[in-house]
Amino acid sequence: MSVWDPYEHGCPSRLLLDRIGDRWTVLLVGALADGSRRFSELARSVDGISQKMLTQTLRSLERDGLVDRTVHPTVPPRVDYELTELGRSLTEPLAALSRWAVTHMDAVVDARDLYDAGLPAGVAPAVPVDVGPAVERSAP
Repeated sequence: MSVWDPYEHGCPSRLLLDRIGDRWTVLLVGALADGSRRFSELARSVDGISQKMLTQTLRSLERDGLVDRTVHPTVPPRVDYELTELGRSLTEPLAALSRWAVTHMDAVVDARDLYDAGLPAGVAPAVPVDVGPAVERSAP
């Protein structure tokens, strides 16, 4: 077995981390976590992804062994995508990251507001600082 070190330049494990950390990968793996989906279903469920990015990301996930692509011999052809066993093993770590983001988003927004106002992170100002219009903070 090889020793993989993502901190070493040129190590393939670094490229894999780049793939896994890509925003479209995180969202597509989440969208496929409940089972097989058609291309159009994935496009609708991942708001903001272009057809080109959806195609590229699915191809990369297929190449990495995380997604299976099944073409059904119908007219027009029907194509389904589903996570492989390897891809399913990624759902829980990515779901944990998603839960962390939702849970801590208010704190991150507060830290950004302080930073943008030129104040040290974690230090509440003695006088309220006007950091611009209020940002609605709702969970996705």
